[in-house]
Amino acid sequence: MTGNPGIAHLVCGRRAKWVVLVLWLIVLFVAAPFAQKLGDAQDNDAASWLPGSAESTQVLEASKDFRPEQIPAVVIYARDSGLTVEDRAQIQDDVAQLKQLTDHGIIGDETRGPAYDREVAPRAAQVSVPITMDEQGWDRIAPAVDSIRDVVGESGGGMAVHITGPGGTSADFSEAFEGIDSTLLLAAMGVVVVMLLITYRSPTLLLVPVVAVIAALFTAQALIYFLAEYAGLTVNGQSAGILTVLVFGAGTDYALLLVARYREELRRHEDRHEAMALALHRAGPAVIASGATVVLSMLMLLAAEMNSTRGLGPVAAIGVAVALVAMMTLFPALLVICGRWIFWPVIPHLGAPNPHERGVWAKMGRRMSDRPRMVWVITGLILAVCSLGLIQLRAEGISNADAFTGKPDSITGQEISEEYFPAGSGDPLVIISNEAQARQVGLTVAGTEGVVPTSLGLPPGTKPVHEGKVLFEATMTAPADSEAAKQTVERVRDAVHAVPDADAQVGGGTAALLDMDKATTHDNIVIIPLVLVVVLLILCALLRALIAPLLLIGTVILSFAAALGISAFAFRHIFDYAGESTDFPLFVFVFLVALGIDYNIFLTTRIREEAAHHGTRQGVITGLAATGAVITSAGLVLAGTFAALGTLPMVAFAEIGFAVALGVLIDTFIVRSVLVTALFLDVGPKVWWPGPLSKEDGGTAPRGARGTTRETTVNPH
Repeated sequence: MTGNPGIAHLVCGRRAKWVVLVLWLIVLFVAAPFAQKLGDAQDNDAASWLPGSAESTQVLEASKDFRPEQIPAVVIYARDSGLTVEDRAQIQDDVAQLKQLTDHGIIGDETRGPAYDREVAPRAAQVSVPITMDEQGWDRIAPAVDSIRDVVGESGGGMAVHITGPGGTSADFSEAFEGIDSTLLLAAMGVVVVMLLITYRSPTLLLVPVVAVIAALFTAQALIYFLAEYAGLTVNGQSAGILTVLVFGAGTDYALLLVARYREELRRHEDRHEAMALALHRAGPAVIASGATVVLSMLMLLAAEMNSTRGLGPVAAIGVAVALVAMMTLFPALLVICGRWIFWPVIPHLGAPNPHERGVWAKMGRRMSDRPRMVWVITGLILAVCSLGLIQLRAEGISNADAFTGKPDSITGQEISEEYFPAGSGDPLVIISNEAQARQVGLTVAGTEGVVPTSLGLPPGTKPVHEGKVLFEATMTAPADSEAAKQTVERVRDAVHAVPDADAQVGGGTAALLDMDKATTHDNIVIIPLVLVVVLLILCALLRALIAPLLLIGTVILSFAAALGISAFAFRHIFDYAGESTDFPLFVFVFLVALGIDYNIFLTTRIREEAAHHGTRQGVITGLAATGAVITSAGLVLAGTFAALGTLPMVAFAEIGFAVALGVLIDTFIVRSVLVTALFLDVGPKVWWPGPLSKEDGGTAPRGARGTTRETTVNPH
């Protein structure tokens, strides 16, 4: 037996396996109830998404001194032929009832309206109902909007009735996120079960990784719940949903790699405990390095300015770390407890040949070894051509109208409202300034292009003055989520900042979108290089080389560009999406690099192991043959779990899921199996420079390693 797998017996020894199982059962008994509470700990209010230092965030916090944090739900009534007398009477009756509402944070007595589009023969009216926001965020808005809908009813008799504005849109977002955990859990679990059944061809074996992954997910959710409740960790619907996908995808990947190595050792060793100890000893470094890469890459998100992105970092890191621990402890213990029968009907018997030695991946490696340079040059050119689709990428933000895969009521209402009223009337600018300069600031705002001059005013329920500060609102002529509205915010900010001693600040929904765009641009510039550095350092430490890690980083960047290029083309010409969110490239990059590098780690660590005994050329061929099937299966599982994001009715999630799934498939079938293999074959032993493996003397093994052979004899425990 080579190496020292003794530490592995602490997990899979004859008695240790039962200790591990009992410990995990205790952990699950404690964790499961708290895992179910993670939804209650989510913070979906505006501040949990906005950049912490942005001007809009400061205005949002300061405005709480003038009034409770509010969000208006706008009821829009419209009839193309003109509102009838009966219509107007119905609207007045609705307003009277709305003013009586107090449930779910509705401030009914501050209801404003009805405001008509014109004084004579009006065709539309709108009523604004303020809703108090708190830490429950969307969870509170949705039932409040339902209460408003109970009063105003729905379209009928020729008069259209819709609830829009920030409140209506937030309620629709809330509905889109409703059940996100269970939806993604079931979708991810379904993908994993199907892929494991295809991969293992065993209805019994697939249950073990599923049980281990679910245990990891519950444990991670409980831990994150405690951190959110007692340590100030920010968790929102986005990070909670991605947590499920990451744990299932990464955990199943680690399980696939370990099972593949365990099968090999079962064919060499009679005792299953010894076989698992060797499998952990030989596959463990690659799995741990892979998990560490993902964890550290996710922690780089802590450098983000966006609160939602920064909060995702530790949530994702905790999820992957727990999945790694579960797959290195609970999963092998369960496999050893079950015995060889768990592989039924394809049970690996002692002395049976390894099928990969004559498989398709071995044949592919031998064929590429004849002309490796031609292979990697052609493959690289194809990926470069695919990356040209980047010119069609529109990662400039998604408007509310384009944010849903369908068309909810708030978007229909928004379109109708824009026909009859100033487009930004439902989501005004919020301006705070010193009291002494308030009049001058107001005149400055009213005179700025893009602002309705007559719209300046003090919202109901707002204190006129607080500690020498004044708050007022203004309506923009452009839709609040449009590029024109963002430009108006820029002009208003420039104008009021120039008012001497006013200390004026501009916030509101549009200002928040503008600040989010700027913060995301900063995050892209800062985080992407940090992730690359982390991955490079881990690869250097793992492979004890410099050339190989640099080559791998280059292939990962090319793979990312190709995935983004193809995705942008598909979004424009197949799915007909209007654009991408500003954080789309960052999320796709982090997930693709952190997770996609797994397959290169699995491949290159096996190549290095084989090269130490048989030389680099044979090591590459054997490494590809040994890992080809398992990496392909892992890639399909990971791609499928991220594709599960497409089950959510939101364009941003669907785009991330599609791009990451596509990138993983490119990594699996093209980059790892063709590009990396051909590059290593072409560069030869120098790929390990400056390590000792780079000093092969022309034979099949590095200097000082001749005569060393891997142990293949039976060694019962």
